[in-house]
Amino acid sequence: MFIKKETKDALKRKMQKLNIKEEDLIEKFILGSGRGGQKLQKTHSCVYLKHIPTGIEVKCQKERSRDLNRYYARKELCKKIDEKLFKEKSETQKKIFKIRKQKKRRSKKAKLKMLEEKKKLSAKKQLRKPVQFNED
Repeated sequence: MFIKKETKDALKRKMQKLNIKEEDLIEKFILGSGRGGQKLQKTHSCVYLKHIPTGIEVKCQKERSRDLNRYYARKELCKKIDEKLFKEKSETQKKIFKIRKQKKRRSKKAKLKMLEEKKKLSAKKQLRKPVQFNED
């Protein structure tokens, strides 16, 4: 798989916009690991990037190709620097926060309040039932 020239240019523009220069990056190629077979484990296709001014580090090994991993690492670096500069919550941070909030246990007070509401609704529903006459 190859990266289109337009997407590479878009990444370069984003890097310029965020003031990321190639001279400020430390780039290393690390021996790959994980799935992918023998070819992956004997080639240095994992890319390590460090942006010196901010100290942000990124490792990328999404693909078997070194060129693709270089592209994805730079893209991830831009994303991290963008989050740090503008301090906006990224989509991933919003998802993580949402999941944590959903999994969080309710407080005792909130649980009691919820149970009270359930009891009120149950009482209302009991009143809706048809009247039964007992013939003894």
